[in-house]
Amino acid sequence: MMRRIWLCADDYGISGGVNTAIRDLVARGRLNATSVMVVAPSFSRAEADSLATLNADTQRVAIGLHLTLTGPLKPLTQYAPVSNGAFLPLATTLRLAMQQRFDMAALAAEFRAQFEAFAVAFGRPPDFVDGHQHVHLFPQMRQAALETTGWMAPQAWMRQCGSVLPLHRRLADPKGLLVDWLSREFRARAAKLGIATNPAFAGTYAFRANADFATLFPGFLEGLPAGALVMCHPGHVDAELERLDPLTTLREREYAYFCSDAFPEALKARDLTLN
Repeated sequence: MMRRIWLCADDYGISGGVNTAIRDLVARGRLNATSVMVVAPSFSRAEADSLATLNADTQRVAIGLHLTLTGPLKPLTQYAPVSNGAFLPLATTLRLAMQQRFDMAALAAEFRAQFEAFAVAFGRPPDFVDGHQHVHLFPQMRQAALETTGWMAPQAWMRQCGSVLPLHRRLADPKGLLVDWLSREFRARAAKLGIATNPAFAGTYAFRANADFATLFPGFLEGLPAGALVMCHPGHVDAELERLDPLTTLREREYAYFCSDAFPEALKARDLTLN
């Protein structure tokens, strides 16, 4: 029996090239979820309409909110701390969160603004909520994200990043181990608040220039239960993407793989489907 999973393209809104690639994959039936970065300069009502139109006749894609708190992107509110008007870098953000040094009121206000921007663009709350660079899992930020979701999108589910693979299979993936660890407290708090989460997660890898996504991806599918989520970052490289994010040419490789025959074959071999 085929098990339905989510394949979620992160970062919709970060650039026109990424947006175009994601919409194309949705239309091909190669993605069934994407999370939207409403703080990105390239995100607009027109980009939201182009994505929402894909659901006009039938539900092709779940559309989520990609909460963002790391630079070089900029906040929608008078959020602090910032660096030259932008959110702090990822490493600094994680360190300060671990030290409990963020102002909870400022976090809540920024998250509310991002939810409100999503609602204005799409005319409704998000189907699900996650975080750019997994910030929604960080200490302090997870509580603000959970409480804001429960208030502003009570029907939404949230992404947790716990793996189902045994530890010895994941020792070469430090990023995956970190988000797995952070997800333990996140899942516990979500359960107390009655917020649904995905039962399993996969898709982390080192974003090195020599990464072979076509070889890596089938491994992400191992052992996934129904309802699991696999994260991905397909896209076309353009100047705006290069300005905002170091993840560039690997997005082209991911896009090419999802367009290939190898992708549906990998799903079928493991009794998985996106439908």
